[in-house]
Amino acid sequence: MADIREEKKLTAAKLKTELAPGRYHDGGNLGLYLRVEANGKRYWIQRTTIRGKRTEMGLGSYPMISLATARAKATECKQVVMQGGNPLELKRKAKGVLTFAQAMELYLPTKLAEFDNEKHAKQWRATLDKYAIPILGAKMIDSIDVADVLKVLKPIWETKTETAQRLRGRIEGVMTWATVSGYRKGDNPARWGGNLAELLAKPSKVAKSENQPAVALTDLPRWWKDLDQCEGMAARALQFLTMCASRSGEVRGMTWDEVDLAEASAANFANPGPIWTIPAERMKASKEHRVPLTKEAVDMLRNLPRMQGSPYVFFAPKGGMLSDMSISAVMRRMQAAEVKEGRPGYLDSRNKRPAVPHGLRSTFRDWAAESGIERDLAEMALAHNVGSEVERAYRRTDMLERRRGLLESWGRYMRREVMPKVVFFTTPNQSAT
Repeated sequence: MADIREEKKLTAAKLKTELAPGRYHDGGNLGLYLRVEANGKRYWIQRTTIRGKRTEMGLGSYPMISLATARAKATECKQVVMQGGNPLELKRKAKGVLTFAQAMELYLPTKLAEFDNEKHAKQWRATLDKYAIPILGAKMIDSIDVADVLKVLKPIWETKTETAQRLRGRIEGVMTWATVSGYRKGDNPARWGGNLAELLAKPSKVAKSENQPAVALTDLPRWWKDLDQCEGMAARALQFLTMCASRSGEVRGMTWDEVDLAEASAANFANPGPIWTIPAERMKASKEHRVPLTKEAVDMLRNLPRMQGSPYVFFAPKGGMLSDMSISAVMRRMQAAEVKEGRPGYLDSRNKRPAVPHGLRSTFRDWAAESGIERDLAEMALAHNVGSEVERAYRRTDMLERRRGLLESWGRYMRREVMPKVVFFTTPNQSAT
């Protein structure tokens, strides 16, 4: 959440208006801010330095705590600090000891404000609610020990290793907050190094791969033909997702201002042709990604209807973004139709589970491997990080035009067209792409 610093003091009238998410400074030297969350909730916070350490304290929520009351509380805390005291310790003594559930509720508003993605924020809390609260929720935060944390983690450590790892880190975060806020003392029982690492197996040794079910390569042309017969915007989004080997969220959030449908010039390599540029904030790796659009992808985009007032390329019925479930539903209907006809349908070749949209990226990766495509080229097409951090720092090309040829060959395979041998060559200005 970006800070919105304003030198002018807040007013009661302004607080009654609609404010964008962010932090609004009350001016002066109290360090008083109003934090506005994406969901509209508002909290008073005070930033100060306690015994040489920068600290952020919660002073309550608005409008329960008025502007005048927040200023009074901030003034009182500042006076305590100036006298060498710690307002957090006084706060703890006044409140008594918290339970884990209470500590979590106080910690989460600050933590979740860090997330730009609402889905990630919900997942962060959901794992604590599901696994930690039933066991730790009613326990006093200063009495929780390693044995308590193990009761939460052990049941899922070997079966849901990735979830358990994230859960451990989130419990550690709550416990750390409680310590620095003065509600507990001593080591953090959820710490990994030199603590839980000695009691639980290494995640890399027990983690089980949970790859998303993919359409088998041998089934892909038939699946693509069936998909082409499906109607609706979600079916078109699924087609486009497959053609570009993209993630569902990237396609569903695609807007027209991200697309450049300019035709390429055979004599001008500086004009690489139709491109879809996904901004960094919408990418998993937080890095801008350019997708070269094939003729088939461009034809689809040009034939799509547009809804006035909606920026989305693949829009929902009311103009908003398509849901992830709407695209998944297309594949479920295709699978159900296969089963109804007495056929097994589109199953993953390894786990025999019905394929899902995200699994199509695995199908693409399998095709690239079977076709002898070099690893770096295939990984770049999937928007994966390639090479070490140092290698990426020195690389100046994203192989845009080579990836265009790759996606054209991928499309020919799906359409059962005769596929000539793929020959990738370097153009004079390749380094500039």
